[in-house]
Amino acid sequence: MTGPAPRPRFGAVPIGPDRTRFGLWAPALSQASVEIEGQAPVPMQALEEGWFEAEAACGPGARYRFRVGPDLLVPDPASRAQAGDVDGPSLVVDPESYAWRTEGWKGRPWEETVVCEVHAGLMGGFAGVAERLPALAELGVTAIELMPIADFAGARNWGYDGVLPYAPDAAYGSPDDLKALVDRAHELGLMIFLDVVYNHFGPAGNYLHAYAPQMFDESRHTPWGGAIDFARPEVRRFFTENALMWMMDYRFDGLRLDAVHAISRQDWLPEMAEAVHKAAGPDRHVHLMLENEANTASLLGGPPKFDAQWNDDFHNVLHVLLTGESGAYYRDFADDPAARLARCLGEGFIYQGEPSPNHDGAPRGEPSAHLGPTNFISFLQNHDQIGNRAMGERLTVLADPAALRAATALLLLCPQIPLIFMGDEIGAMTPFLFFTDFDGGLADAVREGRRKEFAKFPAFSDPAKRARIPDPNAVATFEASKVSENVESDAWRALYCDLLRLRREHVVGGLKGARTLGAEVVGDKAVKARWRLGDGRTLMLALNLGGADVQLDAPDEPPLYLIGLDAGVAATTLSPASFVAWLSEAEHG
Repeated sequence: MTGPAPRPRFGAVPIGPDRTRFGLWAPALSQASVEIEGQAPVPMQALEEGWFEAEAACGPGARYRFRVGPDLLVPDPASRAQAGDVDGPSLVVDPESYAWRTEGWKGRPWEETVVCEVHAGLMGGFAGVAERLPALAELGVTAIELMPIADFAGARNWGYDGVLPYAPDAAYGSPDDLKALVDRAHELGLMIFLDVVYNHFGPAGNYLHAYAPQMFDESRHTPWGGAIDFARPEVRRFFTENALMWMMDYRFDGLRLDAVHAISRQDWLPEMAEAVHKAAGPDRHVHLMLENEANTASLLGGPPKFDAQWNDDFHNVLHVLLTGESGAYYRDFADDPAARLARCLGEGFIYQGEPSPNHDGAPRGEPSAHLGPTNFISFLQNHDQIGNRAMGERLTVLADPAALRAATALLLLCPQIPLIFMGDEIGAMTPFLFFTDFDGGLADAVREGRRKEFAKFPAFSDPAKRARIPDPNAVATFEASKVSENVESDAWRALYCDLLRLRREHVVGGLKGARTLGAEVVGDKAVKARWRLGDGRTLMLALNLGGADVQLDAPDEPPLYLIGLDAGVAATTLSPASFVAWLSEAEHG
């Protein structure tokens, strides 16, 4: 499972029995030391370019911190585990101590991917996620994706406020607990991906400004804090080593990089991707995915580039069609949404350089029609689109159930890679709310900032209405976000099982080399799209989310699948809230 990864320079690395090397990049300091519990401080040797190193007589389990000032002890910024929260001591971890049960696992081809995004905390930590895996595998999911797990302040967080990117948060379990989760996924034939945040650090527990302010570019800012300076080689190495750790030490099958449009130097992205693929070697399937508001098509098509991007455009236009909402970023898709959906199905991105009203008319995106459908990850909802609503409503609450079922069929049979969010598969109606575990002034700022954010929406125009928005720091907000079943759950589960079986048996085998044959509007809120699959067959999908029947020029073959239609009329008529799919050996108009 190992490849030619460079020697880690950051953090604590065991180098022999009861012997550990410590590395710290602290360019603002002239001296530093490592303080190991039960031992005298160990002065660190100052090296070139702001590096400090030391060796000490200690092994796995030792607790340590770095002395970076007369009155300041800090955790290791590359801590592999914490003894408590982000302000506490770091732990020396042996990355090779876990006894893997799945040594022969090589991963799965990208075309087989069906992703379920999950939050480890809401499932009861790493062990709780492992208990849920057999049901997801039986459903037809082939990969789970963990929302970020890097150590954050407190016990509850979405994960995007992490400040120690190398340390799995202790609230979820130990490093070995995480490896046991990865092992269990592989035993079941599931891939496991991790969402990583390389564009900012969280607001609590980040001490880097005290000894490495050069980590940040003070001339730039992100919506979440100071921008990270990827022009510096040491900064690039810090995050490349992090990616390699997750892929090599923990044996994740892939990484999803959050909001890469906020990364200052885009050239680091292919550099990191190349390092990961080189370390993994040619015999292992590893997958790299992007979230990228900029729709940078030139980053896709890997390896060594990225396999795919989360395609927000797919969600956004279908949300407009399903709910009629047109506020905030949905206004970019409210004008002729059927035509926009057709472009999404036929070409991937909807915005390929056109001006975006939500971005003050600035152009967004690059041409993407040359890419294959599997370079795009599609979804009807994810953590962002649910949790960034004031009340965290899911589409099961917002949309007509019949229309949602038809849209689900499109998602799961479309050649683009499908992603579902935890609870989708059982038609969950429980909310997914924004939650944190801050205290003091930061807790007040997050709570009031959250409510102020929604003041521009009519539903929350006055303070009394805004006061109904759940407090992110309340335990009840976290508890309310746990998925629960309802009377419709068995029917939703059966729908997902049926659709994912059809995808596995009829579509996946033709996805390698699949190419669009075009998509078009066939009625108000109705589209059809066709693809030539890699094995020569033609896949045609048609969806009607409008309120009237739509006449359709359909293939002669019986449909592969239909929903919301009578079999006798499916060949010529699309009823409201319906979907139909055909597979044929020849190309059809």
